[in-house]
Amino acid sequence: MADIQTIANDLSGLTVMQVAELVKLLEGKWGVSAAAAAPVMMAGAGAPAAGAAAAPAEEKTEFAVHLIAAGDKKINVIKVVREVTSLGLKEAKDLVDGAPKMVKEGVSKEEAANIKKKFEEVGATVEIK
Repeated sequence: MADIQTIANDLSGLTVMQVAELVKLLEGKWGVSAAAAAPVMMAGAGAPAAGAAAAPAEEKTEFAVHLIAAGDKKINVIKVVREVTSLGLKEAKDLVDGAPKMVKEGVSKEEAANIKKKFEEVGATVEIK
């Protein structure tokens, strides 16, 4: 096995172009990507600014609407469930009776807000996740 110090000294003498070529060669040989590991290595090396910039927060685009409680006007809540889900009467009643339950998932933020507004108008408690 080669001496680690000798390898480090040899790598220090390489030009930037040679290092880039070495990286490509090792990626092909080992079947890995150095780009995927770079943010982890940067964050682990104590570069918080680089680590934070490398992993931007992903904005949520799909939401789920959950019925928490039906409230006093259960019949009106069942009507709203049928309107937003196109469920039959029995299925909508079972959903309302089984609250807390998910009413609809995979909807946009605007649509989720509209659905929440409809439920709140009839006295139901709804949560968007």
